[in-house]
Amino acid sequence: MSTTSAASRIPYRLVRKGMIMSPLPGEANEAEGVLNPASGRTPNGRLHLLPRLVAKGNVSRVGLAEVTFTDGVPSGVERRGVVLAPDEGWERGKRNAGVEDPRVTWIPSLGKHVMSYVAYGPLGPKPALAVSEDLTEWTRLGPIHFAYQPDLDTDLNLFPNKDVVHFPEPVPGPDGEPAYAMLHRPMWDLGWFRPGEGVHLPAGITDERPGIWISYVPVAEVETDIRALARPRAHRLVALSAHPWEELKIGAGPAPIRVPEGWLLIHHGVSGHIEDPFAQNQKVSYAAGAMILDPADPAKVLARSEEPLMAPETEEERTGTVPNVVFPTAIEEIDGQRYVFYGMADAQIGVALLERTA
Repeated sequence: MSTTSAASRIPYRLVRKGMIMSPLPGEANEAEGVLNPASGRTPNGRLHLLPRLVAKGNVSRVGLAEVTFTDGVPSGVERRGVVLAPDEGWERGKRNAGVEDPRVTWIPSLGKHVMSYVAYGPLGPKPALAVSEDLTEWTRLGPIHFAYQPDLDTDLNLFPNKDVVHFPEPVPGPDGEPAYAMLHRPMWDLGWFRPGEGVHLPAGITDERPGIWISYVPVAEVETDIRALARPRAHRLVALSAHPWEELKIGAGPAPIRVPEGWLLIHHGVSGHIEDPFAQNQKVSYAAGAMILDPADPAKVLARSEEPLMAPETEEERTGTVPNVVFPTAIEEIDGQRYVFYGMADAQIGVALLERTA
């Protein structure tokens, strides 16, 4: 992990354009909110969101909704149904179930959309993958299985893990060979599973706060078998919390996008107080920031925003299932401009224009 922190070197800002999706009255699948969408384009080029739909009891599904526009700006959606539900045994427990917080990356070299999502099963939140060519029909690749890495002195599969997202093209792996890379956020406290067990940190890590990691799969392996995407290795720490607005933890947002400075990663940072990492916390604030990752080594941070690009300010962002949440999860180019879609207080979905400032 190598970081150069300079807000002036993040020449981007987010400008709110409004709320574009809220729960439909009477729709059981949306009784507790619509939030944290993925995005992509169907074969006919139409832009869609894949929102997390939350039913009573915090049971989540992934929906599909076509984006509508007013004067070229995203302004609403037309629902197209549910495309992923917690139908597999490992996606549900006796008192919980869910497929949550999808991220979707279109990877042209594979000709597929790759969805990462959180399966909320018997052992809590575990990351999983699915692939599609049309955003409608999805093939599960199964839970992600992180390869054992002796120098970490631990097994990453022991830990809950969220905020998984793929780069849209191969990047140099640690050995210099082309690889498909994914960002993710392990959580080291095992007390949720075995009371009193506490935090188990990998070798060389002294900060127990959840941060952003990167793992790789060689291109040649994926070309032979797409299921190799679910077996990443060469795990490396990318970034930990560095500023007050992200003092508790950070996590990746939408798929990184290539900009002149490198890979632009929009991320979220959390401040406040967390009593239970798996409860719907009411004493936190989620804000959006940005990093620039090195194209030659995406585990290296070249620049980072010292202040958030967006923090909870509007009524929709400050009032909801979890108050004070701005949670960016998707980014799309529309007529030459980039828009970021984000969850608002775990209840609704907003959109903001990503503008270059220099």
